[in-house]
Amino acid sequence: MDTAANDIEAVQGQKLSKHHLANPGPLGFGAFATTLMTLSLSMMGLRAVSNQTVFIANLCFLAGLGLLISAQWEMVKGNTFNYTVLAAFGFYYGGYGVLLMPPLAVVDSYGGRTTEYYNAFGLKVWSILNFFFFVASLPTNMINVIIYSALELSYIFNCMGNFFMANTDVTTGTTLVKVAGAFGFTSSLAGFYMLCHDLCQQTLPFNIPLFETSRLFSRPRYGVKSM
Repeated sequence: MDTAANDIEAVQGQKLSKHHLANPGPLGFGAFATTLMTLSLSMMGLRAVSNQTVFIANLCFLAGLGLLISAQWEMVKGNTFNYTVLAAFGFYYGGYGVLLMPPLAVVDSYGGRTTEYYNAFGLKVWSILNFFFFVASLPTNMINVIIYSALELSYIFNCMGNFFMANTDVTTGTTLVKVAGAFGFTSSLAGFYMLCHDLCQQTLPFNIPLFETSRLFSRPRYGVKSM
């Protein structure tokens, strides 16, 4: 009897501790959306900003550390999808910020923005990894679908733009990079919407819907007879 009572208390304690855990989603989506929006606006050429060195702080700290911290708490809560996405983007943004650090002279190692540099930049296969994020997001909600589908298109157009620049077609390459920035901007807006939902859903006097899609992907149950 004592063993059974202890087991019940342990389970209740676990439920209580999980119930009191803060939601790590707002920090993750806020860091993701803020960093992606700044990069996207730069890709679109807003106010003639092309040098992204000033974004190192966002990339390494807000996105890099912020996303990784959020990911660990998503893991504690048992959310595999959120943990994988947040951790992956945390390392991606942090690594991208490191590449922009002037002392590393990554661009200089290619002799400037040469054909090899643009080809190497275009060969990044993040579009493949993000494609699986997009597929996994389909049975969640429409906001997630918008985030990862727009991001997928952003990666694809960015790679295409760099390949055109490698072929010395700067005009087409620049246009494609701007298109990539527009899709990235769309993804960041959806990320801010998700931030608003997670952070303000319980405080605002109205509902912030996510437009759930899980019912569209429900698996049929075979071999189960109805009563």
